[in-house]
Amino acid sequence: MVKVALISDTHSSLPENAIKTLEQVDEIWHAGDVGDPEVLELLPKKPLLRVVYGNIDDHNLQREIPEELVFESGGVKVFMIHIGGTPPRYAKGVKAKIKSHQPNLFVCGHSHICKVMLDKELNVLYMNPGAVGNHGFHQIKTMLTFDLDKTIKNLKVIELGKRGRI
Repeated sequence: MVKVALISDTHSSLPENAIKTLEQVDEIWHAGDVGDPEVLELLPKKPLLRVVYGNIDDHNLQREIPEELVFESGGVKVFMIHIGGTPPRYAKGVKAKIKSHQPNLFVCGHSHICKVMLDKELNVLYMNPGAVGNHGFHQIKTMLTFDLDKTIKNLKVIELGKRGRI
């Protein structure tokens, strides 16, 4: 079993109250819009880090991290990209990529809206953890935690307080 914390849209800010949760997982997935690369240095070192860049990330970050990832963890195939849209209205080209990769789990960020739903048409679970940073229109900073053991188990939404407050 693999314990995962899913974050996105840090926008150069990582809330201190997220660290305890991030220290307790096997993998941290960051679905883009890191902002300042120093945010990645603030993340706990023990968990495996999987990160994609987002639309606010500069060319230096874009050279260091990929735009999208396809990987397997805990027996679950994952496709992660920053701008993904929301089922059934995916961002341009994303639906074709989902069909091509055939993941069990599709992860994206960008919208700052925490949402998990099953796309029955594509037979994929959609996850967007919302935003953990202070910049954006979201009211509450959120992240997701879950376990992978050939399926997704123990999914939790973690609320980290109001945006703009630490």
